[in-house]
Order: sequence, then structure tokens, then C-alpha cells
Amino acid sequence: MDEKFYSYVLYSKNRAKVYIGHTNNLIRRFKQHNSGYVLSTKPYRPYSLVYYEELISKKEAVKREKELKTTMGRRYIKSLLLHGNIKKFVPSKI
Repeated sequence: MDEKFYSYVLYSKNRAKVYIGHTNNLIRRFKQHNSGYVLSTKPYRPYSLVYYEELISKKEAVKREKELKTTMGRRYIKSLLLHGNIKKFVPSKI
């Protein structure tokens, strides 16, 4: 069985903050962010998972995370948020 990797975007409506990351277990990582386990996101909870991409390797997931963190990537995410093109995902169904 091949391991799956993800690049993802979380959004904190309370603080209007976006967090971009990568993982091999999206459900677990989402729960870690919302439980306060991740110190960099703890003050901005709760989060919604607003975007993710499944990728074929950790290398590709890291690469895509870095792309999303660029100015152009953040503009892309912002445009999706502003135009309502981002779906809210339920991590237990991923």
C-alpha cells in the first residue's frame, strides 16, 4: 500500500489566519491543530480545513506547501476564500 501525502490549508475564522502545511495523515494533523498540540497554531483555534491536495510523495507535498506559501500561492488561497470557491472539508471523511 502506498503512503499518501497531503498539502493543506487551514483557516481560523476567529483570527482570519491561514495556516499551510503538509502531512501523511490529514485527519490526525487536523485534530492536532485544533487540540492545541501544535504551538504555532494554538492561539488561533479553532480551524477549518479549507483546502488540501493529495500528492504522490513527501517531496511533492513539501514542494506544494512551499508553492502555496509564496506570494502567488497566498493570492490563490485568498481568491478562493473571497470568492467562496473553497469547500469546507470534514476530515473524518477524507
